[in-house]
Amino acid sequence: MPSAGKRGGRLAVGLISGTSLDGIDAALVRISGQAGRPRVDLLAFHTFPYPARLRRQLLQLAGGEAVSTAALSEINFRLGALFGRAVERLCRRQRVKLSSLHCIGSHGQTVFHQGRPSGGRKGPRHPASTLQLGEPSLIAARCGVTTVADFRPTDMGLGGQGAPLVPLVDYLLFAHARLGTVALNIGGIANITVIPRGGRQEDVVGFDTGPGNMVIDALVRRHTRGKQNFDRNGRIASHGFVIPQVLKKCLSHSFLRLRPPKSAGREQFGADFVGKILRAGASHRSQDLIATATELTVVTIVEALKRFVLPRTPVDRLIVSGGGAHNRHLMRRLGEMLPGTRLQQSHEFGIPEDAKEAIAFALLAERTLKGLPGNLPAVTGATRPAILGKVIYASRY
Repeated sequence: MPSAGKRGGRLAVGLISGTSLDGIDAALVRISGQAGRPRVDLLAFHTFPYPARLRRQLLQLAGGEAVSTAALSEINFRLGALFGRAVERLCRRQRVKLSSLHCIGSHGQTVFHQGRPSGGRKGPRHPASTLQLGEPSLIAARCGVTTVADFRPTDMGLGGQGAPLVPLVDYLLFAHARLGTVALNIGGIANITVIPRGGRQEDVVGFDTGPGNMVIDALVRRHTRGKQNFDRNGRIASHGFVIPQVLKKCLSHSFLRLRPPKSAGREQFGADFVGKILRAGASHRSQDLIATATELTVVTIVEALKRFVLPRTPVDRLIVSGGGAHNRHLMRRLGEMLPGTRLQQSHEFGIPEDAKEAIAFALLAERTLKGLPGNLPAVTGATRPAILGKVIYASRY
């Protein structure tokens, strides 16, 4: 395999675009140490925004709008080329040769994810399924680097939900002999990884708690007529008031009553859910709706901890990552509702808040190439650990 240079270790790039569908997160890392306790050094991270037209297409696609097979195929290939270009640009900025990369791990762009079968009884039964776009063969061909992608389906084939997959990486990065730890990622969806004091991989619990930034962002775009995509520092929410009856209606969503393992996406908290909020709060100010959506994120995180975690696992610290970690209003409310828990941010551990998931897929790709499992059955519900992903070998003839 290619060398990472005099400092040792293996260079890898992790790629992901989350439920916000705003661009490609790319992380260049050096991985060293043992598989069970790797050292991961972040060398560079950058987000490459999507072209406006492509983002609109992705939002329509993820929102369930009809699309032709020709358009779907084209988007898949356009994304693959953009993901490959992101690797090129990231490495060029760091003056790293593509030939020095050990691997690329690409999660791709999720446009549909249904972790559990649905329907039955009164309607047709739909199997669990998932779809990530961003053709990985184009990434491997463009960069000349072995690429691992499509991580979720193998876990789903074993009865799991294919998500969340980052908890294994949280365990490898944040496990502590004396501190009970919850790694909280607030992306479009919020999810937690629970790592007991001195716990083994088998003891880790993880699941999606509900909406993270997804609902807030949608309301902000409407409030600002598309001029802003998110509530910077929580300023809009901090000038609003929570609407109790709207919050209560939101908290009645069936997903929130499910026991783990569970995973969510736009299928649960996308345009239809936002539409219900707008109708329920039609007589209220936009900033009040945004304050309510922010409170919804906080309450669902806290209630998930109180219901499914704290009764059996002491938690000493909460390590927060994702875009929501930058929302000061949201973070303040979390601290107020969890007064006995130390709140920290992932950058304090060398993992920038926006980079953690991209870093995770670089590490998961390396595990795949080593023949090591990338899932945690207790988290996803799979019947056993599995080597994840599809491997596209680079052609270097």
